[in-house]
Order: sequence, then C-alpha cells, then structure tokens
Amino acid sequence: MKVRSLGTLFDDVVARGIRTVVHLDRPLDLAPLRGTRFDLPAVAALVRETAGALHAAGVGPGDSVAVVKENHWDYVLIAAAAARLGAVPALLSDHLTPESLQILLKRLEPTALVTTRAVLDDGHEHGIDLTSLVGCTVCLDGEQPGAVSLASLRGTPPPPPVERAPDAPLVVNHTSGTTGLPKLVVHTTRTLLHGIAAAEATRVPVVSTRASDTACSAIAFSHGRAVPWTASVLSLGPRELVVVSDAENAEPVLRAHPPTTVEALPSTYVRWMPMTGPDGPFRGVRLYVSTFDAMHPPTVRAYLGATARRGPLWLQVWGQTETGPLTFRVLTRRALAAAERRHPTTRDLGRPVPGRTRLKVVDPRTFAELPPGTPGLVLVRTPVVCVGYVGEHDRWHAKWNDGWWNTGDVGVRTPLGAFRLLDREVDLIPGHSGVELEDVIEDRVPGVVECVVLGTPGTTPVPVLVTRDGTLDVWAWRAAQYDLPPLAEPVVLTWEQVPRTGTGKVRRMELREVVHRGQDTYGTGLWT
Repeated sequence: MKVRSLGTLFDDVVARGIRTVVHLDRPLDLAPLRGTRFDLPAVAALVRETAGALHAAGVGPGDSVAVVKENHWDYVLIAAAAARLGAVPALLSDHLTPESLQILLKRLEPTALVTTRAVLDDGHEHGIDLTSLVGCTVCLDGEQPGAVSLASLRGTPPPPPVERAPDAPLVVNHTSGTTGLPKLVVHTTRTLLHGIAAAEATRVPVVSTRASDTACSAIAFSHGRAVPWTASVLSLGPRELVVVSDAENAEPVLRAHPPTTVEALPSTYVRWMPMTGPDGPFRGVRLYVSTFDAMHPPTVRAYLGATARRGPLWLQVWGQTETGPLTFRVLTRRALAAAERRHPTTRDLGRPVPGRTRLKVVDPRTFAELPPGTPGLVLVRTPVVCVGYVGEHDRWHAKWNDGWWNTGDVGVRTPLGAFRLLDREVDLIPGHSGVELEDVIEDRVPGVVECVVLGTPGTTPVPVLVTRDGTLDVWAWRAAQYDLPPLAEPVVLTWEQVPRTGTGKVRRMELREVVHRGQDTYGTGLWT
C-alpha cells in the first residue's frame, strides 16, 4: 500500500474511512488542554492548525523546521504540518546537550525552531542562546525571550498543501549518537514513505497490524522510526493506537487499553519487566516488535511468557536510521526455552528483507567478500538508503563501496544466508562478541537488568553490570563465568548512573569515562 504524502497523511487516512482511535499516556505538548483521546479527524485538524501557525511564523516551501522537545507523538504531527507547507522538518531529541544542539542547528540553518521553555532554559544555563541560531523560535508552552508562543500564532488558515518531488528532502532525523555527535540523516518521500512505510503497510500474515488490533508504540518519536511507523500502522487501520511517551508512567494507559501488539525501545522493555506478571497489561499481546538495539534473552523470554495468547511471537528487526529495516527474525517461546546458553539464539538476526535488501560480509581492510562463518564488516544493498548527512556529505559518501552501504557493524553470514551480529565495529573485542557476552551474563546472573562489556587494548574486557539497587550477587557472578573468556572485575551501577541517548542506548564513550577506562578501543570508528 503506497503512502502518498506526509503533509496530507492524516487527511488521507480519514478520507479512506479509517476510524482508529488514539490513546495517549499524557496530553500532547502541541495541545496540552485537549486530553488523551483523539480520533483521526481531530488529529488531522490539529496538523492543519499547526501548519497554519508555522505559516504565520514565516515557514514556507524549502525551509527547514527544527523540532526539539520532550518525547511524544506530536513530533510526527509537527513534522506533517511542516511537510504540508513544503518545508523539511528536522526532529532532534531533547536528550541532546545544548552544545550538540548548537552544532546541529548551525548545520541545519532552520527558518524556525519549535521547542519548549525547558530546552531554551537549559541552553541558557550552558551559555548558549538557541534562538540566535534560527530565524524564528516558536515556544510550545508560553512566552520566552527571543521566542513567540504557539498560542499567539494559532488561528491562521493553512495554505494549500505543497507537493515536493519524490526525491527532494522530506525529513531529517539524527542517529543515536552513542559514540559522539549524532549525524543528521536526510530521507525523501521515495525512501521513507514509498519505500520503508509502504513495505510495512503491506499486509503480511501474522506480523502485520490487523483491524482488530490495539497497537502500542513506546519509542523515541524524534527518531527515524516514528514517521514510517505512523504512516504504515494508520494505513492498516487498527481499532486503537496506544502511544506511550514516558516509559515510567505507562501502566495506567496500558491497563486501560491492553495492547495486542507492542513496539518499544529495548530500554523500555527492560524498564517494564515488573509488569510482565500474569495479571499484567501484556496478557493479550500476540506480537512484540523490537528495533533500535540488541535485545537480550531474559527480556524476550519474560514478555513471551507474560501473554495468555497460545503462540505469541517476537519480531526482531535489525536496521539503521539511514536504511530502515534490513533483516528480521521471528522468535517463539520454544526458541527461547533454553536459558543460559553460551551462544544465545537472539544473536541470530535472521535474513535480509526479501526482495529489497541484500547483505554481504567483507574484510574491513580490502573490502573483499568473506566466506560464511568469517567475521567482517556488514555491507547492505537496498533502495531506501538515506540521501545524505546534513553538513557532512563526505562522511556519507565514505560509507559507500561500489553501490553497497557500510553499516559499521561486524557480523557473520551463516551457510544458510542468515546474519549473526557480533558488535559495532568501534566496540569490537578481538576473538569475541561483546554483545553475545552481554546476552549470556544477563541470562545467567539474577538481578542484572543490563550488561555492557567494554573492550580496551592491553586489558581484559570490563563488564559493567546494571542492577536495580546497585548491588550484585557475587557468587552468582562467579558461577556464571565457567565457560566465558577472562573478564575484569565487574563494575556495578544503577540504571540512572549509565549515560544514555534519547532512544535509551548506552553512550559507551561516556560510560568509559564513568568507569575510568579511557577512550581507546580496538575498533577504528571509521564507519560510525
């Protein structure tokens, strides 16, 4: 099913007669007084109203509109409003530091910045006036020096929708930034909507959204996943959408509207583990979806066990902001039944997306293709690769190799054509897979909710163990190591002590500073 336009997305699904009802965990920052329940005509009207306000702020065709705010689905609505004017929305997480925002805004040179007083105040506390970097600053929650309030712009009728060429920039998202300043990724209508979203809107048995579903999304809505997810799921017309912006306060909306499908950040799944009991809100889930980062066996096992459905599935997707989904694998209770394996099944990320993606593993020095079973850099060929990095075209161009995109991941191709992830190239540990070690340790040591293994030249790898209370069962730790390579004494931290991105990923370079392990890695970091 082809998704025609981001600017008219909500009008289009309303015109098709889709009657999905949206339930939010909290009101939108874009409309704080309009409650937590929306039908699609109300969403479409809010997008048109926001387009009128942006038009009043001086936004027009070809302009850039930066959005920085607290996580919520209205990132997508503001993006649609900007796209309706022919402008290009750039969605930036408020987890970025003011220094990072300053650099990214200078690269974007936006006509308008849509933000909040909290973001502007944080900038001022660091000596940075974000309003000075843009043409007009629109503040969602009131007046602020150097900014106009959204309320003062409401009431301006939007101009007719502007259709941009399919290969013109449509949306800018940033990468996670686990190893430094994020890249600004440019997608087009052809790549993001006609490619990624349209493929996901194709009805596939079992894994596609159904008309009877209550589909829950608890992701980072500034991320490149948010727009194609919204476009595809609405095209399929589920009965309800449950949108979760804050993992910590999700239980009321999940219990009020129990989902049948769930897509969440890996970090969110981890934080929701206390709700996986038999009387929890996941008892009716038939399908879980994970993207963004590695999922570890205990978490997957707990959620598959939390539902009363006879044969629930876990769809594990590997992809990147630049490419969308690349491989997928469906996991079952049976696949996860054996605990504490030395080589967990979750490291097998399945096969390339049929008909759209090809994959090969190459030598990182010569780029010659390697035989199955030999670790190397993973390259992909897909028609939906982003068209550039804002302000860093040379960096984008360097990731191409004779028509193949360099993912920067290290993996192994199996004899049957599946892909097994080992590590990000910058995080690799020679002779081992850090991600696999993290899988095993989480599976074997009770109380460990997250494990990060840091490799540093000249020393044994350091396991950083995250527990809820910052303590560790030493005997369980020792017992878990019987077939593992030599490891340094673990560093035990709480969840709050670990630096994270807006998608919940661990900022590994910053974590190295926290545990005093320096910045030296085995990897080159050339393709991050």
